[in-house]
Amino acid sequence: MALFTTFFMGGYECADHINRSGERVNLLKETQHDTRVEEDYEALSALGIKTVREGICWSDVEKYPHTFDFSGVHQRMIAAEKYGIQQIWDLIHFGYPDGLFPTHPQFCKRFEALCEAFVTFYNEHAKQALFVVPINEISFLSWHSGDVRGTVPFAVNSGWDIKYHLCKAAIIGIKKMKQIDPDCRIILVEPLIKIHANLNQDIEKVKEVDENQFQAMDIIAGRMCPELGGKETFLDILGFNYYWNCQWILDGEPLQWPETTIKQRVSLSSLLEKAYHRYKKPLFLSETGHFGNSRIKWLEEITSECLLAQKKGVDLRGICIYPVTDRPDWDDLTSYCNCGIWDLDEFGNRIPYHDYINALKQSQSVFNDSEKKSLIIEFL
Repeated sequence: MALFTTFFMGGYECADHINRSGERVNLLKETQHDTRVEEDYEALSALGIKTVREGICWSDVEKYPHTFDFSGVHQRMIAAEKYGIQQIWDLIHFGYPDGLFPTHPQFCKRFEALCEAFVTFYNEHAKQALFVVPINEISFLSWHSGDVRGTVPFAVNSGWDIKYHLCKAAIIGIKKMKQIDPDCRIILVEPLIKIHANLNQDIEKVKEVDENQFQAMDIIAGRMCPELGGKETFLDILGFNYYWNCQWILDGEPLQWPETTIKQRVSLSSLLEKAYHRYKKPLFLSETGHFGNSRIKWLEEITSECLLAQKKGVDLRGICIYPVTDRPDWDDLTSYCNCGIWDLDEFGNRIPYHDYINALKQSQSVFNDSEKKSLIIEFL
């Protein structure tokens, strides 16, 4: 049974955190997706993509503590209904309201209130089932905010503490959402990485560090820190984000992509296979993409590897191109990345990158052909 309307999905940037300069970022507004959602959905639908990742931007919808305004979210829900778009909603995509951070004594209570208010609002206004990501990339966010001072609380040597409290909040939020809507589908999204050792490093130590990528999912599943109340049933669907720089030498730089002479990278299909065998849950590639001309070659490789993962028995349900529209750098909003299906001009107009679109169409046909072959085999 299909979980998602289309195998290929599109993601809209919705980060709303405070950056290294202490400035509030809201990429939903920077890319004008908040006001051009109908234009965006119409264009995406024309490419045969009918499932999207969206974000509510907690820092924007909570006007005062426990006082919420989901009118902007509602406009995107209405647009989705018009164009037949299935939406997946992030509640935290790196940002929190001013003055709040994961170890704050009111954080869990405020997040639980957000979950309650959003699910109640959604059920009153939506006509499609709720798919929700409580907290996007707990592992990355805990490192970014707790170890390298990338966002609040701008800490170092605190990654585990931040991760523990984010998982605590996620578990509390999931319980509240399931209480209100038992049929809502919880999606956990984490980075998919591979840490390599150089000749002078302890291989077992590197393996241990590499395994830490699964801590957040393990905690929410109740496999670690059982005092937080995690359960295996909280893992409905798993999303894994994978980019070119998701493989690196411990304490070193990301591995080169594409590789030339020295071959060190592990295949994406093997990483997906490892994750699937760990949890035995339906999963999808929840973010992937590249920059400039490399977008095309990257998509071709991702398509090949995901097809191979399916052949290996991985219950892979989709690939999300992220982002759909280009985005600025978090720490320099004047610098754009040329990473979308559509690039943006100085006025925010969507400029289609035709070579990337053609590569996307080719990838879609590959999976459509694969699905047809599977149905024929099943029928026979």
